[in-house]
Amino acid sequence: MSNRITIPNKEDIKQLNDRQLIDRIISSGDTALFSVLYDRYANKVYRKCIGMVRNKDDAQDLAHDILVKAFLNISNFEGNSTFSTWIYAISYNQCIDFLRQRQKLPTNDYEESDNLLNYQDDDTQIAEKELFEMGVERLNLLIYQLSEDDRAILLMKYQDGMSIDNIILVLNVTESAVKMRLKRDRERLRKRNEKLFGKS
Repeated sequence: MSNRITIPNKEDIKQLNDRQLIDRIISSGDTALFSVLYDRYANKVYRKCIGMVRNKDDAQDLAHDILVKAFLNISNFEGNSTFSTWIYAISYNQCIDFLRQRQKLPTNDYEESDNLLNYQDDDTQIAEKELFEMGVERLNLLIYQLSEDDRAILLMKYQDGMSIDNIILVLNVTESAVKMRLKRDRERLRKRNEKLFGKS
């Protein structure tokens, strides 16, 4: 009877989910397996970068740096979030750092304010309904007039469909801070819309 070890072929490896792949990379030391994760996320990371920095060359450089950083730190992935959320956090931070260095942007300090946090779920639903009624083209025009920090959190919530819990993990802030920022940024969009297009 043969005691040969069966080596999974490439197609079998591609069927593994992110967590299984990462576990195998860490346990076996077979870093070549990262190429599967690379193929899954390279285009997504690039799209995130170009959405933030609005320049193809910069986005390509950043996406490469982000994927290298993820590869070098793969053993630090603890599974407290999904791999996609983890790599999104790296992408967000790398892009914001790049923009701050390039434009000398100030570091925003998001302190929780009792006044700003007096929101209700009904108010949020009304505000979101107003956003959606603006239409995709108008929203795209307005959202790219916001600061990079403000734009990023709105894209996470409404373009990427990220939950509040996942945004908390990416930004490393409290739930109330995320809700406060979303509330404030929706209000900024509404005011900008009124200024440019008048009240509906």
